[in-house]
Amino acid sequence: MKMKIAVLTGGGDCPGLNGAVKWVTKSAMERAVDFEVIGITDGWRGLVEVDPDDPKSREKYTRTLDEEIVRTWDRYGGTNLGTSRTNPFSPQNDRSEILLDNIKKLGIDVVVAIGGEDTLGTAYRLHKLGVKTIGIPKTIDNDLVGTDYSLGFDTAVNVITEEIDRLRTTAGSHSRIFVVETMGRHAGWLALHGGECSGAYIILIPEYSFSFEEICSLLKERKGREIRYAIIVIAEGAKPTGKEEFIQNTKVDEFGHVTLGGIAKFVAEEIESRTGFETRHLILSHLQRGGTPSAHDRLMARWYGIAAVDMIINEDFGRMASLLRGEITSVPLKECIGRLKRVEVEKYYNKERYNGRRSIIN
Repeated sequence: MKMKIAVLTGGGDCPGLNGAVKWVTKSAMERAVDFEVIGITDGWRGLVEVDPDDPKSREKYTRTLDEEIVRTWDRYGGTNLGTSRTNPFSPQNDRSEILLDNIKKLGIDVVVAIGGEDTLGTAYRLHKLGVKTIGIPKTIDNDLVGTDYSLGFDTAVNVITEEIDRLRTTAGSHSRIFVVETMGRHAGWLALHGGECSGAYIILIPEYSFSFEEICSLLKERKGREIRYAIIVIAEGAKPTGKEEFIQNTKVDEFGHVTLGGIAKFVAEEIESRTGFETRHLILSHLQRGGTPSAHDRLMARWYGIAAVDMIINEDFGRMASLLRGEITSVPLKECIGRLKRVEVEKYYNKERYNGRRSIIN
């Protein structure tokens, strides 16, 4: 009798998801165990809304996967299975009983969930209820505890670098300051690495509140050196000293999150008001999630997909595939949720220059 693996992608899309689905499928097909792999459409919503007794509903929300179907998937960004921010355990709309019943009726033996803290948190709650689950880390913020790398991060950093490279020509031509807003609600890894790779003059992260007086002083110092422009990279969750994070939309999703954004516009206007320097802002937003996966994300998708099947065979359920100190391993899902991996300011950040550290070895 075949063991049925259901694989889904949840939360925000990013490059690397399709590669992980491919390598779960391809690896499963090549093992001695007789596996069947199905893809779930639109993340946890697919498993909640599917009607197992209705053939049309099953066709809408489930897809049989094999090596031929997924052969080229790792070349493309986004997620061919679709995604959502559905929370089956939402206190306002608990559909966990429906979820459990559908998993049983569909004959699913193992659920492989590819996502961030919210998606993996749902996988952990299912595991506690007796469902065999495996997690694969995905978040462009790279803020998951228990792994050094999450799918999508490298590609997003490349996008930030490429866009800032393009921005420099117009910034230099007009002697402007540009404030570039990246994603990063609570963790500043994306802004920090994107800013470091693109050579940004100032980098502002959620982990360290900033002073306008100090920023303007740094900009005046740079202007005095006959440099025609400056690039400031700021995470969406960064905050001026004494202020709260900027909320773009107060609508709350099923996991309790509001949409952040708008800090770049505020900072740009404040800088221009205080210094007189022409300052513009740019919000990269969903561009950071787009495009084809980088070589590193393709490789990590492969490794994580293969590791997930290894974990199924070894019955290491309730765990997440992980990269730690250069080695692929796994960690309990319980240890990966409820807290975030944030930038260690003293280790990685220069508080005087508002930039990455200029010394590496302590």
